[in-house]
Amino acid sequence: MPVVPHRVKALYLRHQALIHAYLSMTGGSAGRLVLSLVYFIAVANTLAIADFGLFATASAAGIMISRVLAFGFMSPLYRVATVKPLLVGTYSAGFLVGAALSLPLIALICVVTFILLFSRDMTASAFSAFMLAEIICWRGLETAVIVLNGLGRFGRGALLVVIGTAIRTGAALLFALLSLKTLEAWSYFYLVANALGLVVALFWFYPRVRLRWQPRLYYRRWADSVSVAGAEVLFYIQSEFDKIAVLAIGGPAVSGLYAILMRLADLTALPVRSFNTLLVQRIMRTPGSIARWRTRLSIELLVALASFAAIAAMAAYLWIFPNGLGRNVSAAAPIVAMILLVPSFRNLIEYHSELLYATGRTVRRMLNLLIAGVVKVALLVLLLRTTTDVAAWAPSLNAIFFALYALSFVLTYTALRRPAERVI
Repeated sequence: MPVVPHRVKALYLRHQALIHAYLSMTGGSAGRLVLSLVYFIAVANTLAIADFGLFATASAAGIMISRVLAFGFMSPLYRVATVKPLLVGTYSAGFLVGAALSLPLIALICVVTFILLFSRDMTASAFSAFMLAEIICWRGLETAVIVLNGLGRFGRGALLVVIGTAIRTGAALLFALLSLKTLEAWSYFYLVANALGLVVALFWFYPRVRLRWQPRLYYRRWADSVSVAGAEVLFYIQSEFDKIAVLAIGGPAVSGLYAILMRLADLTALPVRSFNTLLVQRIMRTPGSIARWRTRLSIELLVALASFAAIAAMAAYLWIFPNGLGRNVSAAAPIVAMILLVPSFRNLIEYHSELLYATGRTVRRMLNLLIAGVVKVALLVLLLRTTTDVAAWAPSLNAIFFALYALSFVLTYTALRRPAERVI
């Protein structure tokens, strides 16, 4: 028997459970990926590029603001679902009250965001519809998924996400078939689709519980809740705020092309995120598994190569079939080949964040995310002030994300030299 196949077989047998778990996770996400791709193609090619940029930026703003909902009380709700499921009803009541108390602050943030960024290009009614869809409806659905995962009902949680994505996709396809192709019309389609997803989550998936108001149980959890909310806001500022910066400086048309490019780059993260989930579990069980530099660099190389292969395949497809993802996406098709390194660096930065989480360095993780977010926006501002021609500045995105990756690399592995915090 040849030596190489024998070694491959031995390696497979040694890591058989891990490989099967990875393939299962990736396969379970495949349905959502297909639906997300259809949804993206429908919306990106029905709206004008400028309107798609406004929608993508408003959605990014809504995702960031949604992390303030209930001041992060879904964290203790998840912990209780995991260890004391009989208290889910009690903590669900706490979450609802926390959500109601957070609404004035959320409304204030939304008003300021609209006045500063969207008032010139979008109506208040369209912006409000997008905010309600992201902050109340989709975040509510995500909370139901969080509770289901805490109870160990992972299959139902995954099914709920797929159903919610399918409803969004159906709304996008219906919108594409109708003659009303304005941003205003899409905002109402989007709100109704997300509201329907929330109804499905509450009436068919959320566990049947009796709501009980027990404020004495909540007080000691608020500090944890607020810290979790702060960490999530920082994470999404780091990952989503660049869209807002591009809109503010380059305008809707430039933000539309940028949103298309970043969405295509996001599609490369599916296999990496499944890998991150398994790696986090492995590190939590055996923290010394990434102690050697050879192992660390091998993992980074694997993430980079997988990301590069995915975006290169996408670029090759669009080079052969420029209209393969629709008319509007074809405007960005030649630019995809200019950002081949961006997905690798973006996914490696996300991997570093997961690495710090796995080793219990949550405070350092927050600090790293804050630094990375500030540096990213600053570099994008400097770039866009030189020119707003996407073809001219797109290649420079490789250098910007490399700088962010290098910064993240230094901050992450410097933190790993120090003793880890206790992970519960």
